Formats: sequence, C-alpha cells, structure tokens
Amino acid sequence: MIKLIELVRRNWLFFLLVTIAGLSLRLFFVFRYPHLAGDTWVYGDIARNWLDHGIFGLTDNGAVRPTLIRLPGYPGFLAAMFAIFGREHYTAVMIAQAFIDTNTCLVIAAVALELTNARAAKAAYLLAISCPFTASYVAAPLSETLAIFCVPHALYYGVRGLKALEQEGRAGKLWGIAGLWSAAGIFMRPDNGLILPAMGLALLVIFFRKTSKKQVVFAGLLLAITSLGPLVPWTVRNWRVFHVFQPLASRYANDPEEFLPRGFNHWVKTWMVDFVSVDEVYWKVSGEPIDPQQLPERAFDSRQEYEKTLGIIARYNQQLYIDPRMDAEFEEIARQRQEHSHLRYLVWLPFLRTTDMWLRPRTELLDVETRWWEFRQHERESWFALFWAGLNLFYILAALRGWLLSRLGVAGVFVIGFILMRSFFLSSLENPEPRYMLECFPAVLALAGTAFTRVRDAGKQFSNQSS
Repeated sequence: MIKLIELVRRNWLFFLLVTIAGLSLRLFFVFRYPHLAGDTWVYGDIARNWLDHGIFGLTDNGAVRPTLIRLPGYPGFLAAMFAIFGREHYTAVMIAQAFIDTNTCLVIAAVALELTNARAAKAAYLLAISCPFTASYVAAPLSETLAIFCVPHALYYGVRGLKALEQEGRAGKLWGIAGLWSAAGIFMRPDNGLILPAMGLALLVIFFRKTSKKQVVFAGLLLAITSLGPLVPWTVRNWRVFHVFQPLASRYANDPEEFLPRGFNHWVKTWMVDFVSVDEVYWKVSGEPIDPQQLPERAFDSRQEYEKTLGIIARYNQQLYIDPRMDAEFEEIARQRQEHSHLRYLVWLPFLRTTDMWLRPRTELLDVETRWWEFRQHERESWFALFWAGLNLFYILAALRGWLLSRLGVAGVFVIGFILMRSFFLSSLENPEPRYMLECFPAVLALAGTAFTRVRDAGKQFSNQSS
C-alpha cells in the first residue's frame, strides 16, 4: 500500500474531500434507508446465541440448536459489535459498515494504481466512493458490505503477486496475504471463493510462460493453504456436530435434518430469469401464498402443464408449505420442461439470469416498486429506477472501455477472469438477485477508473500534437 499512501499524501485535499462526501453518502443511507429484514434476523440470532450460550445456532421454540446454514464470518462480526455496543444494536453495525465500505473504496483505488497509474487510481476512487449500489448496502446488516470489503484486498495482493512473479521478485508474502483475504471473503460469503480459480488461471498463464516454474508452484501452494486452511476448523465442527462433510454453508441455507423442496427449486429454475419473480414467487415459499397470476407465460409449455401447475399451487396456498408429495409433482413438471428444451434450460435461461443481475436498477433496498417498469402505476419511482439502471450501465460500459483500452497482461486475466467466473456461476442459480453481482464491483470500478484516465491522456496527447 506504499504507493497508495504516497498518492494520498500528494493529493491529500482531493482524497479528504472525496472521503468526506463518500462517508456522508453512506451515513445518509444508514439513517434514511435502513433495511432490517430477512437474513438480518438470522445473522443476529446466530450472533446473539454465540455470545450468550457459546453455541453457533438458531433459536427454535425457546431452545438453541446448532446450525450450519451460515458461515461464521458475518455472525462473528455482529457478535463483536453486539459485545461492544449492546445486543442487537444494528445502528452501530450499519455505521461501522459505512466506515468499512469507505475504506473499501481506497483499496479499489490501490487496485487501479497497480493495474495502471495514479490517474486511474484517483478516477477509480471517485467512482467507487460515489457508487450508490455498494453504498446503499451499508444500511443493511447483511454480509454484502464485508464480503465486498474482502474482494479488493484479495485482488490487490493477487495483482501484486502476479507482477512480482513476472519480474522474478519475491512473491511468497503477497500470495500468503492474498490467500488470507480470500479466506476472509469466503467466511463472509462462500461464493467469494470464486476469486481462487481466477487467481489459479492467472498463475497457470505465468507457469507456461516462465522457464523457472518453482516460484509459480510455490505461490499456488501457498495460496491454496492460506485460503482453504482456515476452513478446516469449520469443516471439522460440522462433521462432529452434524456428521456431514460441509466445508462451506449449505447451498439452500438448510440444516442436514431439514426437508428441502428440491423439486420446487428445480421447477422455478426452468423458467425464472428476473428478480421480480424471486420476490413474488421464490421468496413466498414457504409460509406465504403464491399468486398464480404473477407467473410469466414462460413458466408453461402447454395448457395441460398450466392446469397441473395451478392445481399444485392451489393446494400449496391452502397449507402454505411444500410436502414431499407436492415437491415430487413439481419435480415431475420440471423434468418435463427440461426435456422439452435442453438449450433453453442450459443456455438461454442462464444467460437471461446473468443479464438481469448485471443490468437491473439495484433499487431493491429503496422504496421503489419491484415492477419498476410499470410507469402508469408509479411514474416517479419508474423514472428513478430507470435513472439508476442507466447509472449501473454507465459503470459497466466504463469498465469495458477501460479493459479494452488498457494492456493489463496477466493481471487482466485475473481481474476479468474473476468477473466472468462469478457471472457464469451465478447464472446457474435459480434465484437471480442483483446483490449477488456486487462482489464484482470492486473489479468493475477499478477498470472503470482506467477508462477515464485513458480519455484524459488521449486528450492531452491530442493537444500536444496540435500545438
């Protein structure tokens, strides 16, 4: 971080003013749009039981039972905050997250500095500090802010490690730190582990380029040990408590003894492509009725399938839970739909889910209707959502321009590889939630900073040539 510290020292007024503005933006979200719902209470319950009873578990009818539905990273953060500021003091949690996310922006600037130059770092910092999408999540006691915080640290030390290997320098310490930050990210959200195969791909490129391969092999081993080693105690705990091999959290946030409606999940995966369906259908199960009128036409391939599906949903609405028999019926419909078009199931739907997660306005934490495009119902909210969609597209296009204009070498393989691998993985999920892409934004914002410094450099070069 020495180069970043020197950059901040030389441009202290710029960084001071931008930091104050960015922190103010985050505190505005904390006090104007706090979002306490859903997973907040799950994380909070685990943290409270961990503090009060020494059990990593959930409260069930007054008793505490162990759980593995969440990794211990964010519950541990909440437990620390509760121990300092008092039980369930979520305002303190959100204020702390505002400061943490502000620091994240500095690390994003450091990544841009390593990728290109000082101007790119300043542009990336300005873009990151003013990004409302990551800033808004500090007002939600969820794992996103800390998961995003870990990503640019892993990117920074990974990029430095790759440059050191290319220059025949000593890179062991850098790869060890990169692995530890990767482990921290995994403990916040297990899908943060996707940064590891991106690092591995970049290391593989260097491996085939270099004649001396021992340093590359050593870096890869050190990365694997430091990133995966911290998961061993958690894996051992799950084996001892639940007698299952579970190094991460369960995919569907269920404990081993809980019934999982796999048939229902398979069914929604045969048609779900947007967040509105997640909100109106997927999150309703179990406990809330499903309105069959909110199912899109793509959820049915025939009149017979339509009637059968509505019949199952009518039975679900009577009891508000899915039993094994009902789940088997959903599975039968899902298999028929998958057989009807493998191309749709394996290619087209995943592509649409990824597109939705990248391009949606990201207003899910604000007072904006999920069906934001229905202008006649809520015109002001629709225009606001459209503006946010345009802002989101601006960041993506700026990052694309920065990538195309810059020669990033192996570091580019790493950064772009991370974005592509995460996008590909998320396309396989049946519930496309926009927040899942936020962990890509440190890489996006660093690349976007590069785009703007290139524009300025090009303009200066043109002026010099004209004179």
